[in-house]
Amino acid sequence: MRRATTLTLTESGDGAVVRRTTLPNGLRVITEHIPGVRSAAVGAWIGVGSRDETTRQRGAAHFLEHLLFKGTHRRSAWDLSSAIDAVGGEMNAFTSKEYTCFYARVLDRDIALAIDVVGDLVSDGLLASADIDSERAVILEEIAMTEDDAADGVHDLAMSTHFGDTPLGRPILGTIDSIQSLSARGIRSFYRGRYVPSNMVIAVAGNVQHGEVVALVRKSLIGLADYPDAQPLAWPLRTARRSPFAGTSAVVHRQIEQANVLLGYTGIPRHDSRRYALAVLNAITGGGMSSRLFQAIREQRGLAYSVYSFSANFLDTGLVGVYAGCQPAKVHDVVAISRDVLADVAANGVSDEELERGRGQVVGSLVLSQEDTGSRMSRIGRSELHFGDVPSMSQVLAHIDAVDSAEVKSVAAQIVSGPPTLAVIGPIKGRAAQRLKAAV
Repeated sequence: MRRATTLTLTESGDGAVVRRTTLPNGLRVITEHIPGVRSAAVGAWIGVGSRDETTRQRGAAHFLEHLLFKGTHRRSAWDLSSAIDAVGGEMNAFTSKEYTCFYARVLDRDIALAIDVVGDLVSDGLLASADIDSERAVILEEIAMTEDDAADGVHDLAMSTHFGDTPLGRPILGTIDSIQSLSARGIRSFYRGRYVPSNMVIAVAGNVQHGEVVALVRKSLIGLADYPDAQPLAWPLRTARRSPFAGTSAVVHRQIEQANVLLGYTGIPRHDSRRYALAVLNAITGGGMSSRLFQAIREQRGLAYSVYSFSANFLDTGLVGVYAGCQPAKVHDVVAISRDVLADVAANGVSDEELERGRGQVVGSLVLSQEDTGSRMSRIGRSELHFGDVPSMSQVLAHIDAVDSAEVKSVAAQIVSGPPTLAVIGPIKGRAAQRLKAAV
């Protein structure tokens, strides 16, 4: 049987130290000791999301996230929530396309409690049939609530339009039909098949000691005690390829005031070294009030109140998008300007001033986002889960500072070389919708 191994990954000048221990069963425990703070955050990161569901399992990852808060063999739902409330902490969870995270943030003196609660929750869920039935109704309400928010819904529409009826294109919440058809047996099987030690990272950041954290994790994750040495899971549903659905359009009529518009292009995978150049490109094109899109669409022409760009990076692909909320009659202009802005960067590059401002924005937002233990925990947990490593902040900042205008131009050229996808939710139908689809 393998022994636990411990490595020091990074040490910084302010005394912060990142260490990782890999336990014999494959579970990774990673900590960042941050001297001088009084809080600590713990997160259980599981490498499973909506993308890892088969057609019959649609919505299972998010459904499971809800269900694990309903109780374990040691704690009821009330016990789980009241334990953290009693020390003034916070606890929550979220599900993404490729991972699920359960987390708690408490005072440093209460980190043992937080680790025990989070560890118990993820490793020993009851998944009682009565809880599955009651939570099914809650999730159906959540789906209805999401459908009422067109600004959020257009992002799901863009994903489904760009990636089609594939695991990556399907909504994280599932659909009404899929949630109603999920069986208790299927959810339990999904849980035991994916919530395994080799697919999990426990991340803790704050005024904590690594050895103590490892001991607490060993004690708290009793539900994983019987698992043997594990091998990393294969990902049959994560297949590298360009989306054959890119270049299509979807217009959903909804009687609301604004049209919610999202123009999307195929992006780059998260392991691509050009991700730093893409981050700078995103800042220049749509990352703030000084960005090209904000200036061209809002400031100069008054076509929209909200306009921004974004980049989503997955294991094998990505999506680069531009969102705007505008009057229906202005959608054509917004789409045309968005395409022109990206095409201009691809053809002509960016100025030295824009490059400097873009790099500064990425660096500043990144550093400022790491000012609390919750954010520090998220960085080390997500990095370890996705990359198997945690670079120091100075290494990350050096990569960003090294981005030059040629790299920005090159990554922009690759993005716009593919066909765009258009997703719109708003008061548009009939011939107007057909003209809009034909315009892309």
